[in-house]
Amino acid sequence: MGTCASKSSKPPKRNPYRPRDFPEPLQTPENNNNNNQQQSDDEEKVKPSFFSTPSPVRFFLGNKKSPARGNSTPTRGPFPPPSPAKHIMAVLTRRRRPVTEGAGGAGAGLDKRFGLSKRFKDRYEVGEEVGRGHFGYTLSATCKSGDHSGQKVAVKVIPKAKMTTAIAVEDVRREVKILQALAGHDNLVRFYDAFEDDDNVYIVMELCEGGELLDRILARGGKFTEDYAKNVMAQILNVVSFCHLQGVIHRDLKPENFLLKAKDDDSQLKAIDFGLSDYVKPDEKLNDIVGSAYYVAPEVLLRSYGTEADVWSIGVIAYILLCGTRPFWARTESGIFRSVLKTDPSFIEQPWPSLSTQAKDFVQCLLNKDPRKRMTAAQALSHPWIRDHNGVEVPIDIRILRLLKAYTLSSPLRKAALRALSRTLTADDLFYLKKQFQHLTLEKSEIVTLESIKAALTKHATNAMKESRITDYLTWQLSTLRLDFDEFCAAAVCVHQLESFDRWEQHARCAYEIFDKDGNRAIVIEELASELGLGPSVPLHAVLNDWIRHTDGKLSFLGFVKLLHGVSTRNTRGYDESLTESYKAYLCNAFWERFKAVFKL
Repeated sequence: MGTCASKSSKPPKRNPYRPRDFPEPLQTPENNNNNNQQQSDDEEKVKPSFFSTPSPVRFFLGNKKSPARGNSTPTRGPFPPPSPAKHIMAVLTRRRRPVTEGAGGAGAGLDKRFGLSKRFKDRYEVGEEVGRGHFGYTLSATCKSGDHSGQKVAVKVIPKAKMTTAIAVEDVRREVKILQALAGHDNLVRFYDAFEDDDNVYIVMELCEGGELLDRILARGGKFTEDYAKNVMAQILNVVSFCHLQGVIHRDLKPENFLLKAKDDDSQLKAIDFGLSDYVKPDEKLNDIVGSAYYVAPEVLLRSYGTEADVWSIGVIAYILLCGTRPFWARTESGIFRSVLKTDPSFIEQPWPSLSTQAKDFVQCLLNKDPRKRMTAAQALSHPWIRDHNGVEVPIDIRILRLLKAYTLSSPLRKAALRALSRTLTADDLFYLKKQFQHLTLEKSEIVTLESIKAALTKHATNAMKESRITDYLTWQLSTLRLDFDEFCAAAVCVHQLESFDRWEQHARCAYEIFDKDGNRAIVIEELASELGLGPSVPLHAVLNDWIRHTDGKLSFLGFVKLLHGVSTRNTRGYDESLTESYKAYLCNAFWERFKAVFKL
């Protein structure tokens, strides 16, 4: 972990395999008031020139801050030694307090048996400590026997005494399970084995001697050439898209959680620390507020998110790599959250004016606050800024499965509208779709079917995909699917992303002209309501009247655009997404008011 910048003592070794930090019990107001006041006074005197990345935690409901600790990432100005950071406090749907049953104190009543082998000391000869975190440490070790005899490894040691909550035990259990299941990617740290004894859990992994990506950032003053940033981004996006395809979301992506295999400049990156990871299907939403403050996505704070939250974190890393500063900054955790939710990153200060327009667009597409409009990890690899860099490959995009399912369940009217929209796509848009189509068709076939999709997934499957049951997500919805390339483009086009581009108005107008010629016809409100899946309780005339062109009873341009965003199935209950923006705004404002009350802003 980092040391305070004002200290002259030699900093302790930082732990590149740092065991995840388990949340501590909340401090009482009596214990914390003085500390908060001192911190507030200090912050008013001097603005720090270096910001810290809080340790990965689950955020707990409360209005007091926990003790300072964490690693560091760069900000504007010089780059002094890392300084500690405080834990992030935020809203969580369920609050889990430490178990205090039994004579052993906090956590004594928990079942901390993981069902792992207890022969760690028989299999490995322990070497020196290579790093220490707040709740654990990492050792080097040498394998005594077996296939890896004589090989040096890294051993992440997690003391059971630090597992004071049921959720902390479950996180360790799931981390081991995911590492065991998720294998086979060059940019993923290699997992060898896991052990336990009465005192500790031991996770044995490959030894990476190049240090953290954060160390490399600090050594270079936080600024890299675009080519170096492309090389780093290509590796990060590749491994993250692989995880997402397996149904795994990392939830704590930051420079500290990427190691370099060796000390060479062009060394391979390895993703580590899956202590906060979880399984998620393409259309599922998680609500745990977890991660590290400067890298947390807005939708995580709003407690409804999927794999897009990882992409936001990658966007923050990309911003730091290209300009050496963080995109969001504040003196307090609540201020960081407010900045993430309410402000946009700056692209007007140096060195942004001297960087390429494509680099800026790349980062902006990753840092879109609306997760529906944000690029996926696979899409980012097809962005013009990066796609031609050193033979970058575009992998299967997990979001494609969701879009294909939605298209299959769409009404004929919406399918016609999407087909019209797909005919207006640019060459850059089609580049990504061609790559996806090629992945999802069988050899010598020009048709996407359920069988071809399953075959494509099987080719890249790990045990993690079996655990997340990604293939089960497809079964009944896509059983009759048969798409040639033109219809595949209609099914896979992401309307929300197109809407975020400057050319959206032109896209929509051109698409409407095509639709008006080929697919538009006179429509009665009751028919439109039926196709959108709106029930009899909905005030149809009040809601859908402006969708109809009054001159001839056909779909209006406004109705066409709303239909593009509309419900993808007749069986969906309630209004379509485009009809609920005001309600969404109300929810966001309600959350913001609660947020301000919690943190006394």
